[in-house]
Amino acid sequence: MQFKVNLDTIILYVQNVDNLKAFYTNTFNLKIVEEYQSTWTLLDAGNSKIGLHKIGEQYWDESKGSFKFNNNTKIVFEIDKDLNQVREYLVNQNVSMRDIKTFDNYDYWLCDGEDPEGNVFQLKQRK
Repeated sequence: MQFKVNLDTIILYVQNVDNLKAFYTNTFNLKIVEEYQSTWTLLDAGNSKIGLHKIGEQYWDESKGSFKFNNNTKIVFEIDKDLNQVREYLVNQNVSMRDIKTFDNYDYWLCDGEDPEGNVFQLKQRK
C-alpha cells in the first residue's frame, strides 16, 4: 500500500520544557501553538511543528548536573539572513555553535549548534 505522508511534528523529550520553550521562542522567534503547564509545549516552526515533551524522571539523573541528551536527531532551520552574522549573534548570546561549512556541489552554507539540553540544530543559508 502506498500513501502520502507530510511531516507534521517532531517531538523532543526534554528535562526542562520551560527552559527550551524560552530558548526556541527567543532564539528563533518560534510561536507557541499550545502548552500545558510545564510538561508540554508545541511550537510553530514553519512547515512543521516542534513539540517539547517533559521526559520522565526515571530517564535523567540530577547528580550529573545540567541535563544533556545525546541523540542522533538534528533539526534543520533554513534562514533568510547572512549565516555569518546569525552565527556571530548566537555565539554572543552564549549559544554553542560550530564552524560554518559546506560541501562541493551543494547550494547551502551550514552551521550546527546545540540547545541548552544538547539537542543539535543546524542553520542553513542558500549560497
